Amino acid sequence: MKPSFFDLNYDDLKAILIEKGFSPFGATQMFDWVYRKWVHDPNEWSNVSKAAKAFFAENYDFSLLKIVWNGLSKDGTRKFLVKMTDGQTVETVAIPARERLTLCVSSQVGCAVGCNFCHTATQGLKRHLKASEVVLQYITVQKFLNDLGEGDYLTNIVYMGQGEPLHNYENMKKATQIFMAERGLALGQRRITLSTSGLVPAIEKLAIDFPTVNIAISLHSARNDVRTALMPINKVYDLDRLFTAIKQIPLKAHRRITYEYLLIDGVNDGPEDVAALAELLNSKESKINLIPMNEYPGSQYKRPSEQKIMWFLDQMIKRGFTCTIRTTKGSDILAACGQLKSEFDKVNVWDKKPVVIPGIASTVLQNLQS
Repeated sequence: MKPSFFDLNYDDLKAILIEKGFSPFGATQMFDWVYRKWVHDPNEWSNVSKAAKAFFAENYDFSLLKIVWNGLSKDGTRKFLVKMTDGQTVETVAIPARERLTLCVSSQVGCAVGCNFCHTATQGLKRHLKASEVVLQYITVQKFLNDLGEGDYLTNIVYMGQGEPLHNYENMKKATQIFMAERGLALGQRRITLSTSGLVPAIEKLAIDFPTVNIAISLHSARNDVRTALMPINKVYDLDRLFTAIKQIPLKAHRRITYEYLLIDGVNDGPEDVAALAELLNSKESKINLIPMNEYPGSQYKRPSEQKIMWFLDQMIKRGFTCTIRTTKGSDILAACGQLKSEFDKVNVWDKKPVVIPGIASTVLQNLQS
């Protein structure tokens, strides 16, 4: 099987060109064709030498991911299930908000962290995604949008899909380099957000490799006992170790770290939780994003009442924090992370007995088998 061209960052491509005796300037031309002009057939690169075109056409794969299914929510969110060459599938979601169109990408097939409120955790970790498979989520979705002809363009990336991106550090690093390449997609670091459950050694590396990429910490409790019950990773990297690493992240003026806080009824939404959160965080360096529990079939946890959610929000604002409630997007198209994949995994493609999923076309069976 040919290696994917989308696994090459700019420096990789330049090194290959030099090694093969081609002009290193070809890296600029090729990135321009692939990432700006959206031309993925080397034979159509008119300003690249015939020999270089022939080499890359013969030795590299330019295939995109296969879209197994896509659904458009009434709020404009568009969710995709994409299939890779080995048949594994992951979710990626395009989320509109004001002047932005953000793509939420997955970094792994499944996840090993095992947060017991997370739907993806029920799938376990099957494998890491390659850098190309992360980048191709963007390329595949943007091409889909281009073909619609509505002028939509993905402006931001958030690593908040399936998987723990810092557990797949090297592939995440290379994918992020490709997203940021000035001669390619040219997404600035401030347009990229990495969410992590708290892998301390990787956070320390991230502070060096990408000092201005936005960081979101999946916190969910400021009490070690509660956080450990929700997130097994807290047994290894408790709050003291986590915040020692966070303090190494250079914060420029007016830049804050986002703390994601899943509100679960009767678990982490009481007065003692408010007090612990206010004591743990620095209001000038923190933004709190409250996420009411998105219940899914089989979940042991419940969403708090709207009154309780607003009470928690008000308590944090009164203590001087910037605190928001994440707007639920795509609730009508299986919004819980991992839920869409789990529903499709129920399809027995060999017996051809698909589970009926409301609002989802039965043609998925054909797409899964092809």
